[in-house]
Amino acid sequence: MKVPKRIEPLIEDGLVDEVLRPLMSGKEAAVYVVRCGEELRCAKVYKEANKRSFRQAATYQEGRKVRNSRQARAMAKGSKYGRKEQEEAWQNAEVTALYRLAGAGVRVPKPYDFLDGVLLMELVTDANGNAAPRFNDVDLEPEQARTYHEFLIRQIVLMLCSGVVHGDLSEFNVLLGAEGPVIIDLPQAVDAAGNNHAFSMLERDVGNMAAYFGQFAPELKTTKYAKEMWALYEEGKLHPEVELTGHFDEPEVDADVDAVIREIEAVRVEEMRRQAARAVDSDAPVEVPPPWAN
Repeated sequence: MKVPKRIEPLIEDGLVDEVLRPLMSGKEAAVYVVRCGEELRCAKVYKEANKRSFRQAATYQEGRKVRNSRQARAMAKGSKYGRKEQEEAWQNAEVTALYRLAGAGVRVPKPYDFLDGVLLMELVTDANGNAAPRFNDVDLEPEQARTYHEFLIRQIVLMLCSGVVHGDLSEFNVLLGAEGPVIIDLPQAVDAAGNNHAFSMLERDVGNMAAYFGQFAPELKTTKYAKEMWALYEEGKLHPEVELTGHFDEPEVDADVDAVIREIEAVRVEEMRRQAARAVDSDAPVEVPPPWAN
């Protein structure tokens, strides 16, 4: 097949010998099967920012480190240089996460190299040597679903012990390889300690696993592994061999009435600001809602 332009530098540098076929195209990248010597590998070609359907939401970027203050200022301003740096940081996040998680024993594709927006990594195959299917293309028996779900919960624990939350985990981002599930697609991975949204992302990841495998083993839908492991993580008690139950008793707390009132007032003030801004453009009178209206 014709060599994609973005892969040409890898061929020129001797990292890739031949592009065999496209493997898949997703919201953020196109993946090709390539030959490197006697081995078959994957070349993940990241799409340009304006051609991706997945956007670099601020919630994912929060807590990510930058090289220096100049880079941080440029990214904050959204200058051409800043957008370029932001794009590189987005792509580097997956490379960093792959090396970090592979070193921690998490089942992810082995990364080999990263050059000019192309990630060269292991081709995950099934028992017959074919490209491994994603779980959304697989039908399971109840016991298989329970086994794979348990394995992936252990993988999520390993990730969290390494300070990483996947952030977009679902049956579309897990392959069924010859030796079991392999987690893929990590450019949106977040730092568990540095991102204020880490727990909500973890809860969504774990919830997606429960919802998918719960189709085959319904009792999995009611498990609460995310809250259980996060509580242990915050207490410094989470470790790779921890025994989880899938149950979590919600702590009983008294309602903070003052906090609720402050939230209502904040919403009211924000609505006033919005109406004032609209009035400037339209000369319309500003209607201030009473506190109880929100």
